[in-house]
Formats: sequence, C-alpha cells, structure tokens
Amino acid sequence: MNYLSAENLSKSFGEQILFEELSFGLKKGDKTALIARNGTGKTTLLRILMGKIASDTGEFTFRGGIKTAFLEQSPDLDDSLTIDQLILTNNTPVLSVIKNYESALKKHSSSQTAETTKMLEEANNAMDHVDAWDYERRLKQLLDLFRITDTTQLVSTLSGGEKKRLALALVLLGEPDLIILDEPTNHLDIDMIEWLERYLSQSALTLLMVTHDRYFLDRVCNHIIELSQGKMYHYQGNYELFLEKRAERELLQKAESEKAGQLMKKELEWLRRSPKARTGKSKARIDAFDGIKERATRVNDKSELKLQVKAPRLGGKILELEHINKAYGSLKIIKDFSYKFAKAERIGVIGRNGTGKTSFLDLISGDESLDSGTIEFGETVVTGYFRQSGIKWKSGQRVIDAVKEIAEVIMMGDGKTISASQFLEHFMFTPESQYKPISKLSGGELRRLHLLKVLIKNPNFIILDEPTNDLDILTLNKLEEFLLSFRGCLIIVSHDRYFLDKLTDHLFIFEGEGIIKDHYGTYSSYHKAQEAREKNLKKSIKETSVIKSFPGEKNTAGKVKTKLSYKEKQEYKHLESEIEELEKEKASLEVELVKGKLGYEALEKKSKRISDIINIIETKLERWLDLSQYVD
Repeated sequence: MNYLSAENLSKSFGEQILFEELSFGLKKGDKTALIARNGTGKTTLLRILMGKIASDTGEFTFRGGIKTAFLEQSPDLDDSLTIDQLILTNNTPVLSVIKNYESALKKHSSSQTAETTKMLEEANNAMDHVDAWDYERRLKQLLDLFRITDTTQLVSTLSGGEKKRLALALVLLGEPDLIILDEPTNHLDIDMIEWLERYLSQSALTLLMVTHDRYFLDRVCNHIIELSQGKMYHYQGNYELFLEKRAERELLQKAESEKAGQLMKKELEWLRRSPKARTGKSKARIDAFDGIKERATRVNDKSELKLQVKAPRLGGKILELEHINKAYGSLKIIKDFSYKFAKAERIGVIGRNGTGKTSFLDLISGDESLDSGTIEFGETVVTGYFRQSGIKWKSGQRVIDAVKEIAEVIMMGDGKTISASQFLEHFMFTPESQYKPISKLSGGELRRLHLLKVLIKNPNFIILDEPTNDLDILTLNKLEEFLLSFRGCLIIVSHDRYFLDKLTDHLFIFEGEGIIKDHYGTYSSYHKAQEAREKNLKKSIKETSVIKSFPGEKNTAGKVKTKLSYKEKQEYKHLESEIEELEKEKASLEVELVKGKLGYEALEKKSKRISDIINIIETKLERWLDLSQYVD
C-alpha cells in the first residue's frame, strides 16, 4: 500500500538542473532516508512534496485518508503569535476534531434540538476515534519533553533551536501516518535525539527524512535513497551497506564509461573514414554513436572536500585551565574546573542544551571573560575556532574576496603553495561559484566557507562547535578523514554521536550547575556505562537489606518457623508506617504532576521519584506479606 507516489519529477533553477524525471514511492511503514551532496536537490525535493514550491514536470500524490506532517530544516513559524496562539492555529486533524466538538457543544447548549443532539453525538464519536480527550495532557507532556515551559512567550523571542523543538513537538502531537523531516536532529541535544530515535523506530509511522546523523539513520531507517547527478538509487539496509553498494555502483559505472570510451574511439575512426553516401545500416550506426558518447563521457561527481593544513608543532605547554569559574547571574556554567591539555588530545564535549558547552568554548577562545581562574595557552599554539553561530561576513562580499582578504597564496600540508582560487576548489567551490555573493550561499556552502577560514590559518589546536549541522553525510566523511589524520589538539561540541565516537577518546560531560565530569572513552562507552548504572540502581531499589523469612522456612536448628522474632515484630510495625508514608509522598507527587506547572527538569525528577517509590513499595509490601503470615 503506497502512502506516497511520485512520477517524473524534475526541477531546475536557470541552467542548473537539480534532477530530472524522478519516480519513487513510499509504502506504509517505510522509514526512508534521502542522501545526497549539499546543493544537489534534497531539500528542494522535500519542499516540492511539502507543497512549498512547484516542480517543473511530473506529479505526486499522497494516499487519501492518511494524516501527513512536515518538518522543515528551518521552520517558518508566525513570530507575532504566542506559543499558545500558535498551537491553536496549528491545523492538525486532532485539533480540528476538538474545535468541531466545542462548536457542537456550544450549539447544543444554546438550542437542544434533535439536529444539535445528533451533531454533538457525531462530534463525541470523532473525539473518541482520534483519542482527542487526552490532547491537553499529551500536549503538556510533549512541550515539557522538548523543554518548552512558558507557552505565553512570543514565538519571536525563541532561539532557532527552540523554534525547531516547538515545530517538532507540534508535528508529533498531530500523530500523523506519514512524516517528512528535514534534518530533525539539528538543534537537539543527545538526550532528546535518543528519545526521538526510540520513538520513531518503535512507531508504525511512515517516514521520509534528510539527516546527517548516521546513528540516527541506522537505528530508524530501513531504506536509503541516494540522489546523485539528478538520478535516484535505492538501497535496502543500513548506512554501512549503502557505502558498500554505492562504491560497487561507482566502480561499475567507471568500467562501463571506460569500455564505452574505447568503443567511441573506434566509431569516430569509422565516421571519419566512411563515405558520404549513407546506407540504412550506417545511418543506424551513426544514430547509436550519440548513446555511446553519452556513456563514455558520463563521469561520477568527484567533487569532494580536500582538507590539508601545515600545522606547527606543539610545545610542552599547550592549554592549562586553573580553577576557572563562570556564571550568568544565578546560572552557574563552570564551577572550579581545572585541566591541562596533552599533545594530540581529542576531547568531546556533551551535555544538555543550556548547560554551558558553547560558553566553555567561548571562554577558551577569549570571546568571553572568566569570573575567576586562569586560562593559559602555550607559545606554540595556533587556534582555529569553528563557531556554531557562523561568521558575520561583509555586506555584498564575494566568496573569492573573503579568502583573498586573508591570504592570496596558501601553504598546504605537503609544503606546496596554491592560490586562493585553487584553495576554494579544495572546499568544493567551482570557479563560477567563487564569484557568488556570500549572501546567496546555501547553509552547507556557508559552513564550508567558515571551515575554510578556520583552516587557512594552519591551526594546531582546533575547536569545533556543532560542525556537522548543514553538512551532508558524504562531506562529513571527508571532514572526519582529515580530523583523524590531524596531529594537533581537538575539542568538539557535537550532538552527532557517530562523529564523536570516531574522533574523540575523552569526554567532558556538562551536568549543569557548573559541574563538569571526565569520562575517558568514547560516547558509546559512556552511554553503556550510564545504562549499566541505571540498571543497577533499579536492581538495588528492588533489593532489601533485610533477610527474608518465608512460610515453612526452617531455622538453623531445623525447626519450622511458626512465629515472628522480636526484631521481626518491630520490622513488621515499621513496614506498615513506612508504606503509609511512601503512599502519601506518591500521592503528593502525583498531584503536582497533574497541576501541569512543573518545568521539564522538575517533571523528569519527580516522575523518576514516583517510579522509585512504586518499586520500593512493592518490595516492602512483599516483605510485609511474608511477615504477616506469622502475626497472631
């Protein structure tokens, strides 16, 4: 059963052809990732399916009766509304049913006729059908999960990340059958990504998404579509299988191109020698020549990121942080943190949004000042800072001018020098695109230009703040290859777990309230350790330090137990009062949750406490029942 069918879709902008005559479909339950280089039409294709722009040719249809939802890379929300008002104008099917019910209820209240009674019954049935009675609770739950607590604030006051989280919450609230997502993990921290990953992988949703997060792709998607040179290629399986099959396809295309090239040479010789008078047979041979020429001149798109730096050697002293402290009012970012960097150290920085990761990088770079403590670099250190917020470029400045402003000639890692234009080509800027105004660049192109500006200084200490945003997967592979061979120091703030696992072997974990913890190992090893700790905690809650006595149990003298000892009688009395106190605490916490006034952190903390209390009560009740059998 196809939920989406697209036939012969084509799109071009001026002379640039993005894709031609694409045909594909999504079956119910398909979870499909769309992979392509930046600038080759991924987002354009999604925007066509979203109805934001029109295709040049072709058509697409969604199956009738299904609920569809879309999440753009940069959601276009009405800044003049509050979050509450935006939710009310969000035209989800569930909200439409609620509005219809409220209208029917109002009419029935003012005039109780057979017609209004029937309308109210139908509206009631519709509410039951979409489970709309629970809408308000689910809305509060989702908003809290995405850390949106003040729904009275204007959308214009939200950051880009907060807008993305709000848009994602609204998409999921509608409980659609099919969702189209463009970079859903951008601006989410790792905890939120892992929640979304579990939700999407376990649900029966049908998905089409663009993502650069390879763990997310692997764990959610069962189908990959590659868009390359205007054509589509399908792969069933995970990301590793995609890389393998893609390499095989490119090798086959290369062999076919070389074979066609040899045949084209022979045909050219024949054309030059052949007489002017053409037979039917020779005319057919001439017509076939165009097809041979097309195959022979067809080449894979080999434009790729080529990164090299001639980094100076690091001395004995690199970077020393001594008892540093930073706070913004009552918000503590860093509390008495000290660390000395060693040569070639690779540190990943993780933590929830708002815990101070970017502020930490800004302190190191000197963009922010400390409250107390010292930060000292060694004399040989040359830093390069790739900022999440990007760079403010001069108005009207062209790409080539921005590079020449730094250097006309650049020294490469192999000691050779190249021009600014050649250096730009290493960053996938063609000679034509080098004269484009920077204001006209795509998100991925801006990130590459920013990376160029960082590396052109040949740093030996690189600081990267969310470098994977807006970069396609194939470009990310090249960035990873470069960073793996980089011999200097590296600090990376990233929500991309694959990127962290590949490039870092030591983590700084920002836990909030200024606390930074060390973990020597990869993100995956840290995650496994966290899971093990949570599992052990649950196990310890269920266990009790009291030795249990069971009916018919024999004592050390071999006699069957018939009554409680003095200690057991005291334990029995205490258990009754303890269980009563725990039940009171549980009821109090449940009242707080129902009121809906808690923020995300408090909600999470109190929900966990309720879960712990339930486990403790079960254990104590079990022990109480054991002892009660011997009570007179």
